[in-house]
Amino acid sequence: MPSGTNRDTKWKGSREAWLDAAFKVLLESGVDSVRILPLAKRLDVSRTSFYWFFKDREALLDALIERWREKNTQGLVRRTEAYAETIVEAILNVFDCWLDPELFDSPLEFAMRSWALQSEAVAREIDAADEARIEALTRMFERYGYEPLAANVRGRTIYLTQIGYISMKTQEALEVRMQRIPAYVEIFTGQTPQPRELQRFQARHGFVLKDISHSG
Repeated sequence: MPSGTNRDTKWKGSREAWLDAAFKVLLESGVDSVRILPLAKRLDVSRTSFYWFFKDREALLDALIERWREKNTQGLVRRTEAYAETIVEAILNVFDCWLDPELFDSPLEFAMRSWALQSEAVAREIDAADEARIEALTRMFERYGYEPLAANVRGRTIYLTQIGYISMKTQEALEVRMQRIPAYVEIFTGQTPQPRELQRFQARHGFVLKDISHSG
């Protein structure tokens, strides 16, 4: 029985394996390269096995969009809703997304936005995601007492700054980014982060900044 199961897996793979392979190709080469035959060769499975899991290529592309929506949009929304005693802690919860690819996949975000340049349907998905993410950030600020307009402007500023980072493929060493975090927090919230808040954030990302006295 196990040997037969292994043969079946070898022959057709799995839905997740097809999706994972499609994501890798999307990131490496763009959506035009996400094709059934090259994916089958990459997975070393039968081309016809694709149809065990997806009706056609469009169904695969739809599944890619759904996975991106869950990973990046819902990932960000969940961080805006995470427990925090202060707006500073709430912002640092959101900043986790920019440092932890398990919470928010920046290369995937770039690939999706590149795809949107050639697909009106994907562009609409991007627009909807932008709206949902900014709305989540706005609600976060409102929960900590900011007026609606100020909450929206601050949420938009945080979000558009990060999308700028992604769109420009900006690369920063972790130490450099950590050094800038206190200033970003103060600009975005109007409040100075406390050393203990920064230390907890740094600890989550396995980093210790030598001198944070200027931030407290």
